[in-house]
Amino acid sequence: MNASAYPDARLHSLHCYPVKSGRVIDLQSARLGPLGLQHDRSWLIVDAADRFVTQRSHPTLARLVALPDADGGLSLTHPEAGTLQWSAPPALPAHADEQRIVRVWRRDIPARDCGPEAAAFVTRLIGEPARLVAAERANFPDGYPLLICTRESLAALNERLEGDLPMSRFRPNLVLEGWPAWAEDGVREVQIGKARLRLVKGCTRCGVTALDQQSGLPGVDPLPELRRFRYDPALKGVTFGWNAEVVAGAGSVLTVGDVVRARP
Repeated sequence: MNASAYPDARLHSLHCYPVKSGRVIDLQSARLGPLGLQHDRSWLIVDAADRFVTQRSHPTLARLVALPDADGGLSLTHPEAGTLQWSAPPALPAHADEQRIVRVWRRDIPARDCGPEAAAFVTRLIGEPARLVAAERANFPDGYPLLICTRESLAALNERLEGDLPMSRFRPNLVLEGWPAWAEDGVREVQIGKARLRLVKGCTRCGVTALDQQSGLPGVDPLPELRRFRYDPALKGVTFGWNAEVVAGAGSVLTVGDVVRARP
């Protein structure tokens, strides 16, 4: 299907994850920056070696509720760790020990250490020494700023599963509605108002898709079924949704209900 023949879709829902691997925040509108949605994955939990911590190893992060405030601070709540209100310092800390270089996969990223109180909170949360860090010049996605999924592809997957898998298992930023199932495989760019987003590669999926995003407990695992018809030999994994990057329109606001047009 040629992209020019695609019908207009719409932006069905918007989502961000202020702490990487924490609970989703559902949004009605969101400002788009060059690195994705405002506040998305702007904070990160790292272990004693300054390596990123996610639901892959610590499923309890699914129960971590993080709410950014207008002043750059963050409120954290977890049923086992309690509550933390972190207030952002007015400027980049001058002391080197308050800044950290953290590792996300193979990337080293400069970050701001959020201090001992935050460290005590995330240590209680994951049960081992840990720190909370905030983004300085970049946020903390796995590799790409945005993840785009479609409701129709989820419906097609659910027809093959014994259960009704929610979209939250795939942790998207943008959910589109109005195209045939898997039509996103043929799209290379979308236009939403002034924003242009390039679909770079299919998103290979991991065991997090088997975790209930409310409880952090195991649920229906979609990976075996996805492997039957969504295995990508080039990527060496099964795919659902597309990783995307911002081509134009940084600073614009995306709103649920916006028209989404496929571009060739």
